Amino acid sequence: MTLPVAILAGGLATRMRPLTTSIPKSMIEVAGRPFVAHQLEFLKREGVTKVVMLVGYLGEQIEAFVGDGAGFGVGVSYCHDGDVLRGTGGALRAALPDLGSAFLVLYGDSYLDAPIAPIEREWRRSGMPALMTVFQNNDHFDRSNVVFTDGRIEVYDKAIRDPRMKHIDYGLGVVSEVAFAGAGPDPLDLAAIYRDLAQQGHLAGFAVEDRFFEIGTPQGLRETEERLVSRQQQKPLQ
Repeated sequence: MTLPVAILAGGLATRMRPLTTSIPKSMIEVAGRPFVAHQLEFLKREGVTKVVMLVGYLGEQIEAFVGDGAGFGVGVSYCHDGDVLRGTGGALRAALPDLGSAFLVLYGDSYLDAPIAPIEREWRRSGMPALMTVFQNNDHFDRSNVVFTDGRIEVYDKAIRDPRMKHIDYGLGVVSEVAFAGAGPDPLDLAAIYRDLAQQGHLAGFAVEDRFFEIGTPQGLRETEERLVSRQQQKPLQ
């Protein structure tokens, strides 16, 4: 059975202002529909049945559009950040009662067309508290920040330069509740959890072949629009 999925959709989306002055990033229209619709359809296609949306800024708009997820073929519930931002890691920690002992995590601005089943299988095989998917980026789409060796993340750090860094975090991972043991107080960044696990030798890795798409920047939004429009045009007629 596929693990539940947490979608991190609580950010302020400041890089996309003024577009996100009145709507959250997940509700930006891409290929004719709010972006979150494309994410949920992808998850349904991959066999996911349970999604927890971690919302904050203007999150009530996401909840009004998605509802309980029935229209997308998945069950959706919500965990609200509240008045104080918890950070991505803090938001996940607060949602653990809904997510259970292990779950997949996806960033709310990412469209990642990668099969989920092999990622989950690799995490189970590894026995690690978490797994990060990576893409061999070679500083092309953004600065590479991962040293990936023999199925393990040896180094993950956005603040340093290491000539061995050829990969970048892809935006889809598997996290268990064990990964939060010893983590600091909120606000807590998921990236800090990954970084610390990598330093301890406890972060598995899985390399994907296709590039990632995101709507966190104007250029990323344009590229994602092109990708999703192309996918729609390739769909066979019913």
